Amino acid sequence: MQTESQPPGTGNAAQNAPAILEQLVQLAERANASDIHLQMRGQMAEVGFRLDGLITPVRELPPEIAERVFGRIKFLARLKTYQETLPQDGRIPHEELKSKNDLRVATYPTVTGEKIVLRLFNSETAKALGELALPAAAKAELERFLRQTTGLLLLTGPAGSGKTTTIYACLRQLAEMGGRHIITVEDPVEQIVPGTMQTEVNEAIGLDFAKAARHLLRQDPQVLILGEIRDEATAQLAVRAGLTGHLVISTLHAGSCRGVFERLLTMCADHSAVASAVELVLNQRLIRQVCAACEGAGCAACLRTGYNGRIPLVEWLRVNETSREQVRRRELTALGPRQTLEAAARSLVNQGVTNEAEFKRIFGL
Repeated sequence: MQTESQPPGTGNAAQNAPAILEQLVQLAERANASDIHLQMRGQMAEVGFRLDGLITPVRELPPEIAERVFGRIKFLARLKTYQETLPQDGRIPHEELKSKNDLRVATYPTVTGEKIVLRLFNSETAKALGELALPAAAKAELERFLRQTTGLLLLTGPAGSGKTTTIYACLRQLAEMGGRHIITVEDPVEQIVPGTMQTEVNEAIGLDFAKAARHLLRQDPQVLILGEIRDEATAQLAVRAGLTGHLVISTLHAGSCRGVFERLLTMCADHSAVASAVELVLNQRLIRQVCAACEGAGCAACLRTGYNGRIPLVEWLRVNETSREQVRRRELTALGPRQTLEAAARSLVNQGVTNEAEFKRIFGL
């Protein structure tokens, strides 16, 4: 697919490569893309934007341009330009490409040639909870939790479901409330939030989530935010911190609110501690909204997709005495959310915010 706003593909390749890369990044920013995917297919390169969670084809780069653009990306990210057979990771500061965002660069070898993914970091201020379009009841539960002084909040959902955005909104609210020492452990730090102490893990030197959090607890935090619970050590540390006077927020990959407890109980042998520490579980997805400019028909504003922007689908479980006893006994079949994801999505379809096709895509129907 090619549009008038796409960069040119003619002329001297060496001279065009910097301009083409800059224009691709700027076009992605105007379209609110989260990532740019460049995939070699022999001598050609396919370019796609990740828009609202899905890859949308944008254009192809001819051989003489593709090679130069890939080399330019690696050079700016301070990677080995000659290395195509091993993965590499780097970062491009926004001023290098006259862009609004810094870019995280990840290269990977494939059978059709090298692939590069550029992740656009949104440098704007973290959104407030009120800007997330959460259901009023879910927002109220989050605000209630953030006023507490102890306990564990776990967010779950697949990659790209908005968990990080929700955590940053919570972090911003905690910072604005003031009066508490807030420490984060992230991979990576995507936004700087004033009034907090943010730490980035570096597994290459042995600084993983568990090690960073263990040492940071000696800094006497009142709020500890862990980007992800990946292993038993981190899980046990989060549970213990939630029981010993800390407010803890983290994410855990699971398919449902009940699935969070199934995974956590596997990681932590002390089921009573898990039951006592966890206060709130939030499971979320993001569903695409019909483009308001064309009402789903497809236009330049939505790159002909018919959708523009996403809205969260949320189900949540506030742990009470009954559910705590169920967790202690590992009797989890009765644990259920306040509102199911399907019910939330159906309500948005009925309101015309999204459509039936998007409902079926999200739930595999």
